[in-house]
Amino acid sequence: MAWWGDADETRVLIAPDHDTNGNGSGNVLSLRHPKTGNKACYLYFDEELLELHWFKQSYGSWFLGDYVCEDGRLYTATPVDPVFILLPIFDEARMKKKDDPGKFRQLDEILYVQGYEGYQQLASIAEKSMQIVCDFKEVGSTKFFRLNDSKVLRWLSYKVHQLRQVLPTLDKNYAAQIERATLVDAVSVIGEYLNEEPWLKLLCGKLNLCLQDELRSPERKILPSSLESGQASFDTNAIQEKTGLEKKTTGKGRLAKKAKVEKNTRNIKDMFSRASRKGS
Repeated sequence: MAWWGDADETRVLIAPDHDTNGNGSGNVLSLRHPKTGNKACYLYFDEELLELHWFKQSYGSWFLGDYVCEDGRLYTATPVDPVFILLPIFDEARMKKKDDPGKFRQLDEILYVQGYEGYQQLASIAEKSMQIVCDFKEVGSTKFFRLNDSKVLRWLSYKVHQLRQVLPTLDKNYAAQIERATLVDAVSVIGEYLNEEPWLKLLCGKLNLCLQDELRSPERKILPSSLESGQASFDTNAIQEKTGLEKKTTGKGRLAKKAKVEKNTRNIKDMFSRASRKGS
């Protein structure tokens, strides 16, 4: 897949292939990470925005047919809701002050971010997706947008609700959790894309949740990885995790053996954490 026309080296990328012939091409965009503001890489392909991440062990390379690829990094591209990526620049563009809701701005003005020309390539998906969280009005053939806090919070709450429904189906550890713990996990995942001020704070307020206190709670336990299915967990960062949890004594008073935990495995929740690394 020729995923980057300017690439002068072969790299291994795992990404959705929209072209059945495997000849699809996309543009790599440098955009600001929505939480940290740091430069991060995204792949824009067929009007879909994907996050780019990479992982590399200390030593490694790829054998591609008769060719050896010296760059042993594994690149992945996964779909991301563009609203998360565009939210910070739409927030800044309205120039809100205290109780003043801010100004309506043209899309071209909003997407002009100095040093980040990639935003301008997102004009088509920005116009469609941001109507969910923006007020807009039309003057002739021109649309003007202004972010609406209430719409943003409703959208974020919907995202949390969706994730709460999905998490128990991904891992037996989540299925065993109480609903409150699953809510905390869902908000934590969504929080990887949100600034603390104002969005994560407002979201937690709407859900009557103090995220930091919940995460520090001594009652919050890390469950061992589920091994009953016989399937190995994904090993994205080659991190060895250990658990000290033991099974309770059986009815006959015998102490059950400790549950074995596979090495080089990772809990599925940790795979949602976003490391803002530039895949170059």
